[in-house]
Amino acid sequence: MCVLQATLQSLPDDPTHLALFLDVDGTLLPLAAAPADVHADANTGALLERLRALLDGALALVSGRPLEEMDRLFAPHIFAAAGQHGAEWRDAAGATGRHSVHLEELDDLRPQVLELAAGDARLLLEDKGLTLAVHFRRAPERARDLEAALAAALAVHPTLTLQRGKCVLEVRPAGCGKDTAIRRMLDAPPFAGRLPLFAGDDATDEDGFRFINALGGCSIKVGDGASNARYRLADPHAMCAWLAALAHTPASQAIT
Repeated sequence: MCVLQATLQSLPDDPTHLALFLDVDGTLLPLAAAPADVHADANTGALLERLRALLDGALALVSGRPLEEMDRLFAPHIFAAAGQHGAEWRDAAGATGRHSVHLEELDDLRPQVLELAAGDARLLLEDKGLTLAVHFRRAPERARDLEAALAAALAVHPTLTLQRGKCVLEVRPAGCGKDTAIRRMLDAPPFAGRLPLFAGDDATDEDGFRFINALGGCSIKVGDGASNARYRLADPHAMCAWLAALAHTPASQAIT
């Protein structure tokens, strides 16, 4: 694992050749006790807008959050995005899509997950419509038994899978993830033909890192922990500082 202290020779001198894919929580914005407690200041949205213009539109958010929550965080800016770990998406032209094959099984499972979360006031259930997340930041000792209970419930629901994250377990559609979300965007303009760069902070981003690495792109892990990412930045503040440098200077100078 490298750190971003020396020039990344794999990046072009001209950053306008990049396709930029960015996770939100823990990558662009610091984590909070609950998703609703996370806020973005106007400077972050303005920075992303500046980068989008520099890249001729080839910037997308790739998050576990629903699209509408990302829009709220960065209002008035609306970006191309993949939400709910790729279960929904919006392309650079504004066209949207969503996975639906799993919805019947998700509806069947929802009461069990509700009951599981209701049994402990320290747990937070986040129903995002296409995915279900159980947050246990206030009860970290519950991680093992929660995972076992959810895995057992999912055993009879083949269209669903369990996504592990930082103090969260999430039920999402099988066969979709941040890797498939990035692949979909890279197949169309303005992302097609560019060098992909993906930054994330969590286990939920590892599929995306592996996919980017296989393409010869740049994968950046934000924060501590083992990762498949090739490069690392310390925290969201460092990530935004690096992006600000990228927005103003050639990439070979910005990553020093």
